[in-house]
Amino acid sequence: MTENAVVDGRRARGDASRRIVLQSATDLASVEGLDGLTIGRLAEASGSSKSSIATLFHSKEGLQLATIAAAREIFLAKIVEPAREQPRGVRRLAALMRNSLEYSKDRVFTGGCFFAATAADLDSKTGPVSDAVRAAQISWYGYIDAQLQHAVAAGEIDADIEVLAFELVALYEEANSRSLLLDDERPYAIAAAAMRGRLRAAGAEESAIALLVP
Repeated sequence: MTENAVVDGRRARGDASRRIVLQSATDLASVEGLDGLTIGRLAEASGSSKSSIATLFHSKEGLQLATIAAAREIFLAKIVEPAREQPRGVRRLAALMRNSLEYSKDRVFTGGCFFAATAADLDSKTGPVSDAVRAAQISWYGYIDAQLQHAVAAGEIDADIEVLAFELVALYEEANSRSLLLDDERPYAIAAAAMRGRLRAAGAEESAIALLVP
């Protein structure tokens, strides 16, 4: 076996270990917050050793930043990428909102939406970890704004983009929060109906908002 093959094998094993540990880390942080995500706590939850986790991430901050990046990849894969099958504007927006509700409802993370949980934990703090969560949220809000801007420009709706974007996100976040608190799926149906109502009031066609089902 060549030296390169040995190195490649070690790298592959390290990548696999990293993915497995991050699966536990993202789930744990969705319940206990990023402040509670320490190397020791993750070792306890995942069954990995402290030394192996420390080797992979070097520090608590390194672990937290890697966890945010992993959660963001999952968020994009579950919500944003499937919505891109729809044309820009109201249809893609409806798909984004539907996917976000399903992502929370299906408990991709035990604590519901990872970013809703961690943003509440870090919203008044500063530093690289809070900056990473904030950047992920700003990117999400910006993508929603972009679909609304396209919808208005195309004549699909007539609305105050800033206000409507705020309302749609607020409905999603409240459904996520209330469902977790009450252990009840009905908030998702209520949120979906309210979202359809807001888009309908803005002039969206029924065929477009029909994509937004609970």
